[in-house]
Amino acid sequence: MKIGIIGAGNIGATLARKLSASGHSVKLANSKGPETIAELARDVGATAVRSDEVVKDADVLILSIPFATYPELADLLKAVAANVAVIDTSNYYPFRDGEIREVDAGKPESVWVSEQIGRPVIKAWNAGLAATLADKGQPAGQAGRIALPVAGDDQNAKAIAMTLVEETGFDAFDAGGLATSWRQQPGTPAYCTELTVAELATALEAAAQSRAAENRDKLIKKFSETGKMPDHDGVVALNRAVTA
Repeated sequence: MKIGIIGAGNIGATLARKLSASGHSVKLANSKGPETIAELARDVGATAVRSDEVVKDADVLILSIPFATYPELADLLKAVAANVAVIDTSNYYPFRDGEIREVDAGKPESVWVSEQIGRPVIKAWNAGLAATLADKGQPAGQAGRIALPVAGDDQNAKAIAMTLVEETGFDAFDAGGLATSWRQQPGTPAYCTELTVAELATALEAAAQSRAAENRDKLIKKFSETGKMPDHDGVVALNRAVTA
């Protein structure tokens, strides 16, 4: 497939590398211009392009940009055909993104994203740490393979997203529609806890929307109190402990 990725940070670059290695044609864009990511694109097997070029002829668009900047994509995405699967990898953190009243009031993050860009999205890859996505993928059928939730309302687009999640090394789990995608947001048991399919199903069922934001902020406070970030396993363990 022809895949366009907007956002060349840790997540976008990792997905570009893995999807290119799976045989897809990948274009990569950021907000600063292709010359700023030319070397990175070559390294991950993608082609660096302008934002207006990344959406042309794409079968799939993956959006991996700071949460608060999604409204800036609305005009760009007007030219994208309705049958193109648009995948949102973002997460909302008020300390970084500023406070967004609708999301703070309980609107699921990807519902807000969908409204800002004017088209349906599939929520995927948001519930894995950058190092998890980069280093912990395994072949299908491997015991203990980490599962990632995929949520959305367009069944065709969701099926595409789930296939791509599998190709990046993780079991894709259908987490339902976008209205309940809060179950995979920061502060929930499914978020960045490296669970198997069976464990993920249980975690999604156990999620409490009323506790998610409190848990998210509690985690950020714990990280700041230590003076330094724990190592990867420490972050996973803390996510599990706080959201249990």
